[in-house]
Amino acid sequence: MNYNFLADTGVLVSELCLGAMTFGGGDNAGMWSQIGKLQQDEVNSLLRTAADAGINFIDTANVYSFGQSEQLLGEGLRQVGLNRNDLFIATKVRGKMGEGVNQQGLSRYHVFQSVEESLKRLQMDHIDLLYVHGVDEAMSIEQVVHTLHDVVMSGKVRYVGVCNWPAWMVMKAIGIAKQHGWHQFKAMQYFYTPANRDSERDLLPLALDQNLAFMPWSPLAGGFLSGKFTRDQTSTGGASRRDTFDFPIIDKEKAYDIIDVLLQLGEKHGVSAAEITLAWVRQQRGVTSTIIGAKKPEQLTSNIHSTTVYLAPDEIAQINSASQHEPGYPNWMVERQRMGRFPDRK
Repeated sequence: MNYNFLADTGVLVSELCLGAMTFGGGDNAGMWSQIGKLQQDEVNSLLRTAADAGINFIDTANVYSFGQSEQLLGEGLRQVGLNRNDLFIATKVRGKMGEGVNQQGLSRYHVFQSVEESLKRLQMDHIDLLYVHGVDEAMSIEQVVHTLHDVVMSGKVRYVGVCNWPAWMVMKAIGIAKQHGWHQFKAMQYFYTPANRDSERDLLPLALDQNLAFMPWSPLAGGFLSGKFTRDQTSTGGASRRDTFDFPIIDKEKAYDIIDVLLQLGEKHGVSAAEITLAWVRQQRGVTSTIIGAKKPEQLTSNIHSTTVYLAPDEIAQINSASQHEPGYPNWMVERQRMGRFPDRK
């Protein structure tokens, strides 16, 4: 397991991050019941497997199974006996956590309340990385950034990050924080996979330019790039959550072309299509730590094994060709003008 710096914090995090979205989720947990349903013994097994492989980075969210994920994670760390000081724990705030009218969003009221509740469930005295889990249009960006600065100053959060915001909002927040001398975002968590490379338009360039850690979520596109799905097998009979929870959104016809390449490369390397996918994501410029989820230790072990797979430039080019995305405007205009200004640069 290799470790990368989290932006300019000096903190080293493993190149794979254990995602805890599969933790919890009973029959009455809505969409969360379709994602995991893992209970304490199963969670403990995954935590042991991750720790034994050198993973020191764990990601959850308060809204995952409405607090169950955090609770199972906190209890699991205690039962397994992992040293809190050896781990870097991330959680999130924004989602609806109760029936009260103020039990959601990024108001100062809800952020501070959510942090307190997350700490109780996690059985911790601080959160290493707190992400805002999406946009709250009821709040100004300046108010949100001020609140995040204050929650760090409270000592209950070490660093803050952002998830699912447009690039312009992230940059505006950074500018406001710099102007006031407030704590700035250190991490970005976004959907990134060969099946959806939208993040390459603005988000990854922003992360590189501003030296922010970039953490892809759902690198296997909700299991669609695991190798279980092909044009000839469009369903797994319930073996994948994609059968009942068709998310995140991808172009499936295009994804089948990508899967063909992944399977070919997997056969060449003697690994699964999932491992090839994770290797591609890991080797992309700007990626700090890839978030991987699992339901079983053997699935997690396979995903961890992907760190031993190194794709040659021509192999990456094959995946890039199959997954080529439209650059969008003004990106295609920038590329066109660059060719005139720097004809030798590719």
